[in-house]
Amino acid sequence: MKPVIDIRNLTKHYGDLIAVNDISISINKGEIFAFLGPNGAGKTTTVEICEGIRKPTSGSVHIFGREFSGRSKSIRERIGVLPQEYRSFERLTVKETLKYYASFYRRNRDIDEIIKLMDLDDKRDELYKNLSGGLKQRVGVAMALVNDPDLVFLDEPTTGLDPRARRGVWKAISALRSEGKTIFLTTHYMEEAEYLADRVAIIHNGRIVAEGSTHDLILQNGDGYTVKLHGCDKKHMVSLGWKAKVAKNNTVTLHVENPNDITRILSKVVKEGMIFESMEVRRANLEEVFLNLTGETLEGEDAE
Repeated sequence: MKPVIDIRNLTKHYGDLIAVNDISISINKGEIFAFLGPNGAGKTTTVEICEGIRKPTSGSVHIFGREFSGRSKSIRERIGVLPQEYRSFERLTVKETLKYYASFYRRNRDIDEIIKLMDLDDKRDELYKNLSGGLKQRVGVAMALVNDPDLVFLDEPTTGLDPRARRGVWKAISALRSEGKTIFLTTHYMEEAEYLADRVAIIHNGRIVAEGSTHDLILQNGDGYTVKLHGCDKKHMVSLGWKAKVAKNNTVTLHVENPNDITRILSKVVKEGMIFESMEVRRANLEEVFLNLTGETLEGEDAE
């Protein structure tokens, strides 16, 4: 089966600036693929080339098995887009907004069905200007579905939203997966990529530095598990191995790669009679993977 999107050796220059530097990606039917990286990494430029908005300096983009530069109407009809800075008409209701955008396409999906899918039933007659930021973004996702697309581009869909609103948008995006839609998502939120994506590509300075499932990326590039024993009794602080470190606040920290070692640590703690107030176990995440691969952190949560 051919990939829905096949990007080969894509490069984009703006004068001396290399925004996208020889990247290759394949995105399969029915998956959520996340492009994870900080502001200015090249995420939006790549997506806009795929959407036909920008032209590459070199390389190619194939969508649905055909090279695409934005001119093919048959391909555009099968694509839905939520741009990074989505805005709509303030004095249209939710339903009127979707009907308006649907009028631009030959192929349409039932508007009431989209409203239900995006959990907007109780807001269908609400003016767009009166909606919260999270609801506006859900309307934006709904707008990208009016032509019943096979492929949906979501560029930073939750930037600037509070955690509760962000999760509401995640729920809407997850609903698209259940319908078999293929989704190309860009984000600088590590938690968003972990929650939504089947596969993640980490992009830094225009280059892809790692690609795979969240599990595989963490397994290959993370620091395993961190175990912390808080409030340890100094009399019972013993050498546990596993590169144990003792902090001034009587917290013992251990780093292990194998989750089975956590059980072994507990067994040794019991055997040595070590007393502690609480235990914390934390698995490595994509933030740590990004740091290990690039030497930088995913900063600027509410930028871009």
